[in-house]
Amino acid sequence: MKYPHSKEESSEFLRLALPLMAQQDAALHPVSYAVWYEYVAGINHTLTIATDTLLAKGAPLAEDDIKMLFERHVADVCNEAASAIVAGFQRVLGDISQSTEVAAKEADVFGVTLQRIAQDGTNPGATLDLQALLDGTQTMQASVATLKTQLNASRQEIERLREEVNRARDASLTDSLTGLVNRKGFDQALANCLSGVDAECTAEGPCLLMGDIDHFKTINDTYGHLFGDKVIRAVASVIKGHVKGRDTAARYGGEEFVILLPDTPLHGAQALAEHIRHSIENGRIKRSGSQEAVAQVTLSLGVAHYHLGESATAFIERADRALYLSKRDGRNRVSTATAH
Repeated sequence: MKYPHSKEESSEFLRLALPLMAQQDAALHPVSYAVWYEYVAGINHTLTIATDTLLAKGAPLAEDDIKMLFERHVADVCNEAASAIVAGFQRVLGDISQSTEVAAKEADVFGVTLQRIAQDGTNPGATLDLQALLDGTQTMQASVATLKTQLNASRQEIERLREEVNRARDASLTDSLTGLVNRKGFDQALANCLSGVDAECTAEGPCLLMGDIDHFKTINDTYGHLFGDKVIRAVASVIKGHVKGRDTAARYGGEEFVILLPDTPLHGAQALAEHIRHSIENGRIKRSGSQEAVAQVTLSLGVAHYHLGESATAFIERADRALYLSKRDGRNRVSTATAH
């Protein structure tokens, strides 16, 4: 389910969304409410960025703005977007085919005209039909110009469709709460890495970090799910700040995170895990509208180094077992997986 919120949570989102809706120039309809619901709930990272960008202009959002935000960032457009993209490419190809066909027919007519003029030129006393040659040339020039214009327009349309494909792909691989890669995106990155198809793996790597927020259920029970989401976003932000290059940081599920390090040796992965753990341990998260710092948030981590020939499942399971050791031995620590 897209909105797994309790009645109390959704009531709070309603309270926060209504003033924002009223400040805009758009009508107070369900589409507008869906946009502002996801915005105040903080569950849609790309929507938040797009909305904040529009709000930064200082003017109330118009109906078209709300419609755009809904269609691009809220509506479940996976199948619809795919169909629209396919139809778009078919339309482009059809336009190119039609323009090419017209140009080809004009070329055939021009060819016949040239043959006739050439044949007439071989007859004694024949005169060269310059007007026919000029008319044919001009017709061909017009057809080529039309084809060139159509090709330029088609090129622009293909670029727009390419961007739409990239947007749909990125949205399907991004966790809406944190902005990190989601489980699906991580699985793809790991599969590509282990296959070696795109040279993601080196002799030193890859290594895998798996982390889990300590006592997260207690945090939710004590401070509420909204604050729990804030903790997840804060931890994700720390993790995101510690990865670079071809590394992949992902929200694996719930309060669990994974980091794939294609080119990092084991000692480097262990050091990175410690840096992340230390940063989270020393951070403080405050409740909205209050300067009150909550109980300390910590992260337990497991580190595993890939062994040649190991399956993705076995690789993840070893990292998960190392994470279990950290939990078992007191939490807020880093443990390293054994070879098997």
